[in-house]
Amino acid sequence: MNHSHSQTLFDNAKNSIPGGVNSPVRAFKAVGGNPVFFKSAKGAFMYDVDGNAYTDYINSWGPMILGHAFPKVEEAVIAAVKKSLSFGAPTGAEVDMAELICSMVPSIEKVRMVNSGTEATMSAIRLARGFTKRDKIIKFEGCYHGHGDSFLIAAGSGAVTMGSPDSPGVTQGTAKDTLTARFNDLEQVQALVEANKNDIAAIILEPVAGNMGCVLPNESFLEGLRQLCDKEDIVLIFDEVMTGFRLSKAGAQGLLGVQPDLTTFGKVIGGGMPVGAYGGRKDIMSQISPEGPVYQAGTLSGNPVAMAAGFAMLTELNERPEIYQQLENTTKAIVSGIQTNLNELGLDYSINQIGSMFSLFFTSKKVEDFEDAKGCNLELFGRYFREMLDKGIYLAPSQFETLFISSEINEELVGQFVQANKEVLVKLHG
Repeated sequence: MNHSHSQTLFDNAKNSIPGGVNSPVRAFKAVGGNPVFFKSAKGAFMYDVDGNAYTDYINSWGPMILGHAFPKVEEAVIAAVKKSLSFGAPTGAEVDMAELICSMVPSIEKVRMVNSGTEATMSAIRLARGFTKRDKIIKFEGCYHGHGDSFLIAAGSGAVTMGSPDSPGVTQGTAKDTLTARFNDLEQVQALVEANKNDIAAIILEPVAGNMGCVLPNESFLEGLRQLCDKEDIVLIFDEVMTGFRLSKAGAQGLLGVQPDLTTFGKVIGGGMPVGAYGGRKDIMSQISPEGPVYQAGTLSGNPVAMAAGFAMLTELNERPEIYQQLENTTKAIVSGIQTNLNELGLDYSINQIGSMFSLFFTSKKVEDFEDAKGCNLELFGRYFREMLDKGIYLAPSQFETLFISSEINEELVGQFVQANKEVLVKLHG
């Protein structure tokens, strides 16, 4: 494929944008080569500035669950834009959106709209600390909750040691209040809680991890966390920025049957527009200003254009629950095809899948946490990514990112993906 225009844009971008991109993973550093610049998308396809077409398996990192340029979302956005891009004052659209979210997710009694997933997780942590009057939180290796200081923390050398900053600019003072555990290791969490008795405000995690590749919770892991939080009066926060309204009408919690105290949302609830939200138990959410003392505000929170897009998206998903079975069937067909290819070629790479999320890991080990994911052959994944890209298959440019299926991926496209996967694997392994 010719990418000359993309190359020119990237060269120009590096003069005025750090690294030439506005989010690090877009730079393709994890896979080699240079990023592709896009100009349009429709349904299952994206079109770059050089005129190349790609079948999209990222879908804007999740929100395009019904494909690009879904007509009802487009129509809602156009109608909203004609009324004004922003008011900085309450609108009925915010109320409609809040009521719809509360009706779809049983654990949500009140919800506050914000502008990004990062803003949602930062706000939820502050709320949990204000509600419990405790300082420390527990997060999990490989679970990404945005770029807030409290979340950019690496694990210490032992199960009960404090974290250390994982990015310049994050202070030791912030790090000391963030404890890190291994995903799917309930015993380690229990040890952390015991070693920090009555100091833990919240435990936050992706109920299905999407930022170390797609990693599922082991049986009883989420239920064990729920019981532990109940026992120790700790706020359990599910970061469903990726999984919310994607894995089911009620997100991962609806699919897996465990309810958190607070939930953060993003991606799907904006229908492609920048948006976030956090919500949960009424007694906790009522602590937020102006109802309570925990301060959080945002000039563009509840933006009418974002609310219109999100309401149209959620309404469609709420009225067509069968879409989730279709998405799962499509994803399973892709995963089955990949597994057949692996078996025929005598390869034992690992695949994780749930609903419309899946990852192919270039390791023979079952991937259950971040340490397992880090054991993948990253150089081989980079080659795989580039070869699939040349075949018009657009994947996440990192081994540590899940793939997302849209309802626009049909049987023919599944067959094309599986065939491309086979040809690439044969090329990679001679």
